[in-house]
Amino acid sequence: MRTEAIDPPGISWLRVSPKYVTVRLVEWAVGNLIAVGLLSLPIVFTLAGWWVWLPLWLAITVPAVMLLLAVWRLLLIPRQVRAIGYAERDDDLLIRSGIFFQRTLVVPYGRMQYVDIGVGPVERALGLCTLKLHTASAGTNAEIPGLPADEGARLREQLSARGAARLAGL
Repeated sequence: MRTEAIDPPGISWLRVSPKYVTVRLVEWAVGNLIAVGLLSLPIVFTLAGWWVWLPLWLAITVPAVMLLLAVWRLLLIPRQVRAIGYAERDDDLLIRSGIFFQRTLVVPYGRMQYVDIGVGPVERALGLCTLKLHTASAGTNAEIPGLPADEGARLREQLSARGAARLAGL
């Protein structure tokens, strides 16, 4: 179901690269490996007494919970990536994200102070980048992750030029 507040009529949304799914999955997997490592510490350091049963309980429940979470994330992450989009209009940039809790962020070109591009190791390997928009408001979290590197560079230059023109009053 569409609402005009989230999805204004006449907007042609540009989507991020499908390769961004890989970035999100790798980040999620690394986080899970760290969590499983920490959760397995009681098993390693168990000495005696009632602690003997704790490793058995953890050995059964942790993998089951992790498997359920893995299936959930494998289904959710591709849909989350498909929900990310952006649209350039004459006076502002729209950024859309979210499945359950949808969000459309409007960033006027005249409010942009600078445009930043960040690249992590997995993004770099896949030729992707994250474009971050910094505005006068400290609470603005405007970023477009998963852009192809050439599109990110083009967008950075175009947004910087439009922002400078709006600040100059042109």
